[in-house]
Amino acid sequence: MVLPTPPPSSSAPAGTRDRLSVSALEAAPLLLGATLTHFDDDGPVSVRITEVEAYLGPVDPGSHAFRGRTARNDSMFGPAGHLYVYFTYGMHYCVNVVCGTDGWATGLLLRAGEITGGLDLARHRRNTPKTDLDLARGPARLAQALGLDRRYDGADALAPPFTLALPPGPVPASGYSTGPRVGVSGPGGSTDYPWRFWLPGEPTVSRYRPGKSLKGP
Repeated sequence: MVLPTPPPSSSAPAGTRDRLSVSALEAAPLLLGATLTHFDDDGPVSVRITEVEAYLGPVDPGSHAFRGRTARNDSMFGPAGHLYVYFTYGMHYCVNVVCGTDGWATGLLLRAGEITGGLDLARHRRNTPKTDLDLARGPARLAQALGLDRRYDGADALAPPFTLALPPGPVPASGYSTGPRVGVSGPGGSTDYPWRFWLPGEPTVSRYRPGKSLKGP
């Protein structure tokens, strides 16, 4: 019998929360290349993050918090380093890492990544996709591969059963690309909000598609 690897007693280097206590636009380059690991009874799964989307609360028409605090979006309001997990389209979960300070409602949607640990478990959770590149390409797939749902809304990503390892420094501006967010309708999905960040050349990055209201004839 193979026992699951236990989570560490301390899952994040000192100062990680402080580094995330900024606007999601500033934190986005910190999360590119970071590794998030979730430990549960089935074992650990790790994802190296290759794509995120920033959301900025009341100043952002694409944000769930644009119209204020609700029971659904309460976790968006802090503190930094915690997770905001929501249910969408009646079938999928998506995961955000909260940034900023208490009450700010700024965070980063984990849009895509590369599974770097727990491949067999991630394949099982994702019902064995055709290629491992699809295991966490897209926010719903990423959440499913990690085994995350609303039970983890508000959980601290810097404490067991999670680890979050940020790169030593942010990716320089020359090392990432930006553009409109994927599938966001209305003004929040326009080029006025180029708040999607990704590592160019990474095959796990999701394909861009505009929100329905932004599609041409």
